[in-house]
Amino acid sequence: MKKTLSLLLLLLAIILPIHAEETRYEASDFFATMQPGDKAALLMVHFGTTHDDTRAATIDAITRKATEAFPTLEVREAYTSRIIIHRLQKRGIEKQTPAEALAQLSKEGYTHLIVQSSNIIDGIEMESLRQDIAEAAAGFKEVRIGLPLLCGPEDYEQVIQALMPALPADRATVLVGHGTYAPITAAYAMMDYMLKAKGYAHAHVGTIEGYPTFDDALRLLNAGNEKKVTLVPFMFVAGEHAKNDIAGEWKEALEEAGYDVEVYMKGLGENPAIQDLFIDRIRFATTHKLLPINDKKKEYAKGKDKF
Repeated sequence: MKKTLSLLLLLLAIILPIHAEETRYEASDFFATMQPGDKAALLMVHFGTTHDDTRAATIDAITRKATEAFPTLEVREAYTSRIIIHRLQKRGIEKQTPAEALAQLSKEGYTHLIVQSSNIIDGIEMESLRQDIAEAAAGFKEVRIGLPLLCGPEDYEQVIQALMPALPADRATVLVGHGTYAPITAAYAMMDYMLKAKGYAHAHVGTIEGYPTFDDALRLLNAGNEKKVTLVPFMFVAGEHAKNDIAGEWKEALEEAGYDVEVYMKGLGENPAIQDLFIDRIRFATTHKLLPINDKKKEYAKGKDKF
């Protein structure tokens, strides 16, 4: 059974598309590295939410899908937001931080681990997660980290294909991301550019705490003729930011500017096609291993890859 599974995973490694970021990876069967007595787990990491409705439709939904897709892996969960963890504790709901979950998995004898976050971009949340993993790595034989939703251009194309057909075509669309102060905020501008390159001229992107800003999105709306707008949370869960900032401040400001505004109150994690993209990232991690950049540069020097 194990040999059959390994062969299937290697076949998937050949079939699955390799994105720009993934060219730094080499084919490597995660399960083939295991020895008798080893135990493997999948840790799903989320920013988290205190809203039960969106948690059930996003975080719980993708956990179920991951459990079904990878029946040989023990699936666990962690939240990165300490504030959300604290608020949930007051309601009797216990959630671990990544560091706590990693420590528990190691204590329980898990030797091989895949960590997959529901992060949209490779920003400070991913940086923090990688630091937690680095500090806990000695407790495992192997740890692999899945990619966030947006890395290479193909990822943006897949997200556009998954998201845009579900939105009203007779209204302008503004995807509203959380945003970040880090340089990776450029990912949101790239999404805006690619939406238009794919024919969605009336689709724009803005962020709550980064670039593009609300004013940038409003400027693009004003440059067009459409007075009806759909605001869409460009976040895994439609939680606090979606309900307060997007459905509150952004909607009110656009209405004051003369727009007829609707809010598509669904997080990206409610979209089955988006869920599948995250499952693909886990599957890729089971068949590929990150090649350290210095090793990759040595290959360049040997002429194994062409510039």
